[in-house]
Amino acid sequence: MIIIGILSIVLYLTSGILLLLKLNDHTSVAGLPRFRLLMPAVIAMLLHGWLVYQGLLTPQGLDVGFFAVLSLVGWLVSLLLLSAAFTQPIESLGIFVFPAAALMLGLRLLNPEGYYLSQNLGSGLEFHILMSILAYSLLSIAAVQAVLLYIQDTHLHNKHPGGFIRALPPLETMETLLFQMIGLGFIILSISLLSGVMYIENILDQRLVHKTVLSVTAWFVFGILLFGRWRFGWRGRTAIRWTISGFILLMLAYFGSKFVIQLILQR
Repeated sequence: MIIIGILSIVLYLTSGILLLLKLNDHTSVAGLPRFRLLMPAVIAMLLHGWLVYQGLLTPQGLDVGFFAVLSLVGWLVSLLLLSAAFTQPIESLGIFVFPAAALMLGLRLLNPEGYYLSQNLGSGLEFHILMSILAYSLLSIAAVQAVLLYIQDTHLHNKHPGGFIRALPPLETMETLLFQMIGLGFIILSISLLSGVMYIENILDQRLVHKTVLSVTAWFVFGILLFGRWRFGWRGRTAIRWTISGFILLMLAYFGSKFVIQLILQR
């Protein structure tokens, strides 16, 4: 498994480097089609997915340890990005996503210890966990898209549309894709929160209260952003600020409490 993990990391980084060279108009990759640039990441994602499957579903139960979930999120973000990149001009996000996925996988390989849930976990709770991780993954891509949009907007305002900017889709297309991802992520986050209320017996338990409050706050942030877009036409840096704020809250909800409980308090 270590060898497969290292191979996956190398392939993720290969695609990230190729995309970076493409954005900088490097002659060695200038003529390569999108498919060839993304193929190493596709193979890496498949290998990573096999490792995630082997590591999550164990005889001891479902592993929801910090590094296991981190690796799962990295895999899901890569899967979602690759699925969209063959039909939408968003492959440039791979410059950020693929190295991040490689890092998450690497941390998992270095920390194989698990934190297991009972095998008798109800299907409703499993659905809640799945929706939570999927929502976080989608909104992670939206956050990366927002950062890229900020860079593009800054360069255009400063009248420095260099090679990096020329390789990106038009600003309007970037914004449309951003709100599509936020809208889908918001719907899945809503399902996640609703399923949590339905299937978690004590959602305000001491170990869950911080996650619950932060997740609900993030839901409000993304909801306000979508309403502002619909009602007032919010865009540009306003949309970017709200997206990053919501993502930070969600990141603290999903990983902040888990990091403190499992790695610091060792419970």
